[in-house]
Amino acid sequence: MSAEFDRLVAEFEKFQSKMKHVDQQMAGVEDMQSELSELEASATNADRSVTVIAGPGGAVKDLQLTDKAMSQPPQALAAAIKSTLSEAVAEAARKQAGIVDNHMGGMGINATEQVIETQAEAFGMPAEELRQRMAEEQPVHREVPVEEEYQEDYSRGSVFGDEDDGRSAPPPAQGSSAGDEFLKNLFEEDDR
Repeated sequence: MSAEFDRLVAEFEKFQSKMKHVDQQMAGVEDMQSELSELEASATNADRSVTVIAGPGGAVKDLQLTDKAMSQPPQALAAAIKSTLSEAVAEAARKQAGIVDNHMGGMGINATEQVIETQAEAFGMPAEELRQRMAEEQPVHREVPVEEEYQEDYSRGSVFGDEDDGRSAPPPAQGSSAGDEFLKNLFEEDDR
């Protein structure tokens, strides 16, 4: 009976660890979504007559034209708007990829490199130049290694909650939702 009990305790600890990992990932997704919703990228043409501000997904948030812009021939103004718009949208994509990598990089996603390679090919410029721009555009974020981020100390307290260690137990499940089934299947796949 002791071996069965030990096995059950080990399974319970494994389940708790996975739940904590999922909770941390979900918190990271919420933070990422918040950062993405606030994302802005600005580009101004060489003579400073056209400024474009782009948001997530390349959405144009603002287009500013000076009197100098309005005095240009229509074709020149259209070309200035188009090139400035492309620069702003490209910067927004690089920033967006950087945010994704900062939050999900531990999962093997390298969105930044994918965006840089695609833009380098599309714009006919060296990828290194885009990496340099990216370094200048992005604030530095400290990445927490996955191994450190998801460790839990079970040395204090009972897994059955007999001792009060200041942590409260999660509420009991109320039925089975689609999300519960998804997580159950996810954990079962990890065990295989």
